[in-house]
Amino acid sequence: MQNNYGADSIQVLEGLEAVRKRPAMYIGDIGFKGLHHLVYEVVDNSIDEALAGYCQNIFVTINEDNSVTVQDDGRGIPVAIHSTEGRSALEVVMTVLHAGGKFDKNTYKVSGGLHGVGVSCVNALSEYLKVEVERDGGLFVQEYERGNPQYAVKQIGNSTRTGTTTTFKPDYQIFTTLVYNYDTLASRLRELAFLNRGIRITLTDRREKDDKGNYPSEVFHSEGGLSEFVKYLDANRTPLIDTPIYMEGERDMVSVEVALQYNSTYNENVHSYVNNINTIEGGTHVSGFRRALTRTFKNYAEKNGLFSKVKVEITGDDFREGLTALISIKVPEPQFEGQTKTKLGNSEVAGIVEGVVGDKLVSFLEENPRQAKTIIEKVVLAATARNAARKARELVQRKTALTGSGLPGKLADCSNKDPESSELFLVEGDSAGGTAKQGRNRAFQAIMPLRGKILNVEKAMEYKIYDNEEIKNIYQALGVFQKENKELNIDKLRYHKIVIMCDADVDGSHITTLILTFFFRQMKDLIERGYIYIATPPLYLVKRGNKSVYCWTDDQRDAAIKELAGNDDPNRVVNVQRYKGLGEMNAEQLWETTMNPDKRILKQVTIDSAAEADRIFSMLMGDDVEPRREFIEKHAKYARIDI
Repeated sequence: MQNNYGADSIQVLEGLEAVRKRPAMYIGDIGFKGLHHLVYEVVDNSIDEALAGYCQNIFVTINEDNSVTVQDDGRGIPVAIHSTEGRSALEVVMTVLHAGGKFDKNTYKVSGGLHGVGVSCVNALSEYLKVEVERDGGLFVQEYERGNPQYAVKQIGNSTRTGTTTTFKPDYQIFTTLVYNYDTLASRLRELAFLNRGIRITLTDRREKDDKGNYPSEVFHSEGGLSEFVKYLDANRTPLIDTPIYMEGERDMVSVEVALQYNSTYNENVHSYVNNINTIEGGTHVSGFRRALTRTFKNYAEKNGLFSKVKVEITGDDFREGLTALISIKVPEPQFEGQTKTKLGNSEVAGIVEGVVGDKLVSFLEENPRQAKTIIEKVVLAATARNAARKARELVQRKTALTGSGLPGKLADCSNKDPESSELFLVEGDSAGGTAKQGRNRAFQAIMPLRGKILNVEKAMEYKIYDNEEIKNIYQALGVFQKENKELNIDKLRYHKIVIMCDADVDGSHITTLILTFFFRQMKDLIERGYIYIATPPLYLVKRGNKSVYCWTDDQRDAAIKELAGNDDPNRVVNVQRYKGLGEMNAEQLWETTMNPDKRILKQVTIDSAAEADRIFSMLMGDDVEPRREFIEKHAKYARIDI
């Protein structure tokens, strides 16, 4: 082998070429998530203008061709000639990485997005982009193809308005999907409206009109901000206090906003943001909040004798059971770390958040003794239940030890011991489980049959969760119990692909939802690390003579019928089998269609918005029927009905 590594081996990627060469480094991925991230980056520029006090209205439009237009009434990107670049500042912003006003704290005190990389990345990854700027009495425009300007910035008219309008079409050479999802965009824009009270964001979809002949459109606007956000998230839960507790303050140029509400459930739902970025891994701001919450409530309860009759130890976890909280801070120079770069690392922020929350919470408790007592009673109940859950968990571990291998008897394990290449299939029913055991590759695929519908953990106390036989079996199969401290340890996980495999019918969908609820509430880390998948068995087998085709959609079925019919009438020669259960396939068919890594289709479960996922799970799996009925009616057109 020749050693050709010399000076000429070093490549310098000019301009935006680096972004097109490695797009995932800049926007996360080139699939569904990255596609939508382009919109967020452009919108974040408008949000930054709003945070600086210059923008009130943002309009986001999905156009007929799946291009997107974002318009705001901010100051407009500067268009004058840049002193050192020798070209319009607008062109510099749109074509140079790390160029923009976000690095000058006189222009923007704080900013979100990708910190100056965003809009130029969008330009680089769009087959076409057009930006129009209204400012200084004129209307200016520039167009680009894959990041390259088609002409110099020019004035094409006069205007008394100010603002920026950006239209872009994602590049088919880059992205694996080009179709925008309205609900995904709506979720993020709604979130931004809550996080930045007073801003009005309008989303319009011009691709298809509704039954009344109108284009779908929503306006997201919140005067209540985080307090309204908490109410929105807790809409399907029973609150323990009349209104959310709201706190805000600013120290050392860090502004802190917190809203919290206690409800009758058993889950903790804390969602945190830094400069509008969802910090899904938490960070120093969350640590400061939790310390303040525990310290303040504990001091208040002890001072007023509310723990005098409690016989169990009260821990920090007990103060967060049934808590929905939103933490939003604005930091001039945020430092992110963690697996997905969404964990705040600024050490000084912990003390600032703890101080602001502590001071405000003390005042609230002193002024609202009745509500304070209600919350403390919930904390005591949580501590008592946690003690019962600990005993139930220990019982699970004792049983695990007695079985020798520590694995449930129903589990057909794989011979491979490397978690990264091992798969666990959670299969609906013993019959389908038996078929899957026969059809699997024993080297790396384990099978765990589940009997019936597992417990709905959304409505269950923790000790009841550990008492459920099917859930105990899942815990044991995953191997996540750590004997030393009797807590869950995700690092002990035995499989890095956990595949939910249920029948393609209503009951199968319900069981899938129950299992997803279990993972979301009890082991959300598994979802965030990308370990949870849903199998997609085929819906149809189309046969004619010795030819057969498996189909996953109605369109595929119709195409297969037409193909196999040839010149004959399709209506007279069809043999179509509709699979309603996994048990209707033999072991070879199940392997070929659903389990074979070379041919199967797996859906990876991801969380785009933790807050919205929290709301959806509480609505679908909670006690309140009316919101669930409304959701079903709204999405009924997407449902599959077999008669």
